This record gives sequence, C-alpha cells and structure tokens, in this order.
Amino acid sequence: MPLPTKRRLHLAAGVPGVNHWTIWGAPGAGSQIDFSTFEHVARTAERGFFDYFFLAEGLRVREHKARLHELDVAGRPDNFSVLAAAAAVTEHIGLVGTASATFNEPYDLARRIASLDHLSGGRAGWNIVTSSDAFTGANFRRGGYLAYPDRYRRAAEFVELSRALWDSWDGDAPQHYRFDGEFFDTEGWFPVAPGPQGHPVLVQAGDSGDGRDFAVGTADVVFSRHGEPEAGRTFRSDIRARALAAGRDPDGILVIPAVSVVLGDTPADAEERARETQFAQVTPQTAIHLLEQVWGSDLSGHDPEGPVPTPPESLGEQLTQGQARRVDDPLAAARAWHAEAVEREWSIRELVVAKTTRHEFVGTPSQIAERLDDAVQTGAADGYVLSGSVVPHGIDEFVDRVVPLLQERGVLRTAYEHPTLRENLGLGDQPWVRGSAHHRAPGEQTELAS
Repeated sequence: MPLPTKRRLHLAAGVPGVNHWTIWGAPGAGSQIDFSTFEHVARTAERGFFDYFFLAEGLRVREHKARLHELDVAGRPDNFSVLAAAAAVTEHIGLVGTASATFNEPYDLARRIASLDHLSGGRAGWNIVTSSDAFTGANFRRGGYLAYPDRYRRAAEFVELSRALWDSWDGDAPQHYRFDGEFFDTEGWFPVAPGPQGHPVLVQAGDSGDGRDFAVGTADVVFSRHGEPEAGRTFRSDIRARALAAGRDPDGILVIPAVSVVLGDTPADAEERARETQFAQVTPQTAIHLLEQVWGSDLSGHDPEGPVPTPPESLGEQLTQGQARRVDDPLAAARAWHAEAVEREWSIRELVVAKTTRHEFVGTPSQIAERLDDAVQTGAADGYVLSGSVVPHGIDEFVDRVVPLLQERGVLRTAYEHPTLRENLGLGDQPWVRGSAHHRAPGEQTELAS
C-alpha cells in the first residue's frame, strides 16, 4: 500500500520593518537601505527554494516619549521599488510587499502591483494591512485615521476595486470601468494589462475576529503571529472553520506565521545561542522603553539590570506612538509581570527578555527539520516566514544546514515546479472571491457597485 503523500512545507524569508528584534549592530549586519541587503536575502531564500521574499512596512518611524525609538528602521526605501529591483536578480521566488489599505488608493497601488507581476513574470504578492492611528495618518493628506470597523470596510472595498481593475481588460485592450462604493467612487481605464497570475497573491494578517473574517474573505495566505505549534493549530483550525462557514474550500487558504529559528551544533549550544540572541535584541535602553509601554510611566531613572519597579495604581499614558500597546490590559499585565519578576528574582531586562522575545524553534539542524516537518503534518501551519535576527545573513545557516534535511524528508521542493507564485503555493490559477463575482460580456463597460 503506498504511503500517504506528505504535506508541503511553504517557506518565506523576510526583511523586517518596525521592530526591536533585528540586531542591526551585530557583526555582519547590513544596511537598512542598501539594495545589497535585500538582494542577499532574496537570492539566499531562492537558493533554499523558498516560496517568497517578504517585506514588512512601517509608515512612520515610532516615537517613544517624543523621540525616535532606538532600533527602528529609518530611511527604508519603498517596498515595491525594492521588489522590482529584486525581480531583476532572481528568477523563481515570489515577491510580496506590505501596503496599507488605509492610506493608499486602489488605482495607484493596483497599478504598482500589476506592474511588479509583469516585471517578475508572475511572482507578485500584496500583504494587505490596515493602519490604526492618527500618528501614522499625519503623514498623509487625508490625515486622521479610520475607526476600527471602518478600516476593515475600506480594506474590503479596496480589494474589491483592485480586483475589478485587474479584471477590467478584455483581451489586449482596457475596458471602461465604473465603481461606486462607500469609500471609492472612480471610473476610467486601467492602463496595465492583467499580469501572468491574473490576480497577484493576496496575503493578510488577521488576528481579531473581524481580522480573521476579513482574511478569510479576501486572502490567499494568512500571515499569523501564532508560530508556536499548539497555538498555531488552534489558529489554523479557526481559520479553516471560518472558511467553511463562508463557503470557501479551507485548503485554498494557507496559514503561514512568522517564526524565529536558532540553530546550534548541540541542543545546549542552540539554547545558549538563543539566550545570547535575546539579550542582544533587548538592549538596556530597549528594556526600559518596552517596560515603560506597559507601565505607562517614565522609568528612565531605573537601572535596567536592577529590580522591577512597583506597578502603577492606575492605567498610565501611551508613551509610544506608532505602535499598539503590547498587551490588551496594561495595568493587569504590569501587576502580573511584577509578581513573576519578584518570584523569579528577575531584573528589568530579564523580565522584558522573557516577555517580549520568542524563538519558536531552537535546536540542531536535524531537530529543527523534524519539528518543522511535524508542525506542518499536524496542522500547526502550512509554512513559516523566517526573518533572521541579523540581516541579511540570518537565514544563511538555515538554508545551508536545514534545507537539505527538509528535502530529504520530502516536505520541501528540490526545484521550482511553476513560473508563478500562485502556482508554486498550490493555489491554482484563479483566486477565491467572496460572494458573486462581477461579470461582464466582452466589450461591455464594467459597472461595479459596492
């Protein structure tokens, strides 16, 4: 009796945006803006037969107590400009860029993404995000920000109009389109013919109930923060259930969370490297900043290697702009964190390391290959996004030492089978679209209403 076919492991490699866990001061770290940084990650990931190269985005550099946050990326070039350049130095790997549906316009962004799909031969993808605050909105003409439910309604309509634009050609000629919705009222001709994929691959990071419903209703791939296998199984099961409820084949949507992998020659070596990495990610200054976000008060007079201060009596200020609070209930979290720090005799820095850093997969190359294989076979995820803590060389060791073992296990390709990202992800030729599609006969003007 033939053995059952193993589920394929999908891999992506990222260059992070706004965060504190990229160790830019490490030996061998690259530039935040030089193209060689992005080129190295993209080409190394392609050498490892990854599915796509992924760029995160921050629309405004964070401020902490009205000063730039210590480790934020400043001077980062536009995602789709970088990806267009990456298309010229790669042949097979997908190219996925993050762009906000809150502070962009559908016509312009749909044109940029369709152009990338042409330039790359069908390898383009869009990670759809919404932007939540007036601090970010101050950079844009409209200013302000949208209320929570309005952000998702605008994003859904943004995607609907983008799809209409990508579909508005008839053969080799654009057709006049008209779209009348709650947020967008546009008409004209879309100048870019459909790319090799028809629709670029759509990625969305949904975590709240509304976010998960939006992901199920729009995306081919869900980018999740639930990288630990147990939490991943719970999240993926929920996404699949929501897909079924929406009338969608759950196998047509992939869940690919971001994870951190730390390798060592022995298990003990890997654990020590993980600990060293965590303390490099949380500098003394960052430890104070991150604790201040939860405490909501100025802690600059405290020694980061000293005891954790008593938590506040009432909810404090939002001291960091451009990033949501790290916890849903800061006051309750501060009390719980303080109690644990006292019990374990942790310093401020030790507490912050424990609460804000994570390495989901730590071990020898063979251990990592086994755990990734098991995670995918048991439904924890369909794959993982890897972003090394040191950019651009953070994934080199994984590609050299783990990829061959994954290939031996039969869960990772040994060659790219198809020319497009959509096909290499196993998503088929056409995307799923919630509800009835808008159809028109050849030569008929496209009339769309939200």
